[in-house]
Amino acid sequence: MQSVYVFSSGNLKRHGNSLIVETENGKKHIPVENVLDLRIFGEISVNKRLLEFLTQKGIVTHFYNHRGYYVGTYYPRESNTTGATFVKQVEYYINASKRLKIAKEFVRGSIKNMIAFLKKYSNKGYELSDIVDQLNKYLKSIDSAKTIPELMGYEGNSRDAYYSAFNRIIDKEEFKIQKRERRPPTNYMNTLISFGNSLIYTTTLSEIYKTHLDPRVGYLHEANQRRFTLHLDISEIFKPVIVDRTIFRLINRNQIKPKHFSKITGGLKLNEDGKKLFIKEFESKLSETIYHDRLKRKISYRTLIRLEAYKLEKHILGMEEYTPWIYI
Repeated sequence: MQSVYVFSSGNLKRHGNSLIVETENGKKHIPVENVLDLRIFGEISVNKRLLEFLTQKGIVTHFYNHRGYYVGTYYPRESNTTGATFVKQVEYYINASKRLKIAKEFVRGSIKNMIAFLKKYSNKGYELSDIVDQLNKYLKSIDSAKTIPELMGYEGNSRDAYYSAFNRIIDKEEFKIQKRERRPPTNYMNTLISFGNSLIYTTTLSEIYKTHLDPRVGYLHEANQRRFTLHLDISEIFKPVIVDRTIFRLINRNQIKPKHFSKITGGLKLNEDGKKLFIKEFESKLSETIYHDRLKRKISYRTLIRLEAYKLEKHILGMEEYTPWIYI
């Protein structure tokens, strides 16, 4: 199964047992048998009949604005979630010590995978030892955190240190990063990071849908006004492995160029060609396989994200302790 990306503007409708995108240039049929989820980038209109069909087929649909940022999801009625699992999720959220324990593991996995990413380039001769040492200090500080805000502080500081290493690795001046900016980003690297993070968030949300977990109950990120938070938590582990490796591959191979960006009010965005280029490499990365020690076979990175959610589910059900996946 695969994600289907829609960049055209027009109408998205049900047509028998398939989907159809109607645009001024004609119609495009999308068989649903192999559709994992839909990613809508164009100005698409939908109707109730379509939403009923997507619910029936269990197809999650993510929407992005004209800048390429995630804005929301049509999340069909859950078919896998159970009352017992939901109650346990909430219990672990309400209990401060249980919540903090899980949140620490998300941050631990995130920092360890940042270190693994930088060590890859250290082994190629880049001088990154001081930043790796800094990340290791933040890693050791995790267990001393007494609250979620304190833990988030370590996570934020570690990510700032991590991003500061990018300028030492990237030799193309136009892709240097001064500081991490989000909305809107004002340079090429920040634009790539923001777009990649939007993709990993929605990918993780789609994988959570296949489990018994409720994505509304996260542990590291505060709920506030967000509908979903658990996908943000799990995505932290995979950003360095999937998003950042996709970005560096595009830059190092001279695939992504200034021509793939457009100016917007206050910043930059990837144009349609840039988005398609990034998505192609991102999907390629998700499809890559690695050997899983426990399963004794190779699995894709996409499957690995889902397994991470299953591990968390086992933790809250008291079956086994959760430990994050670490790139080795």
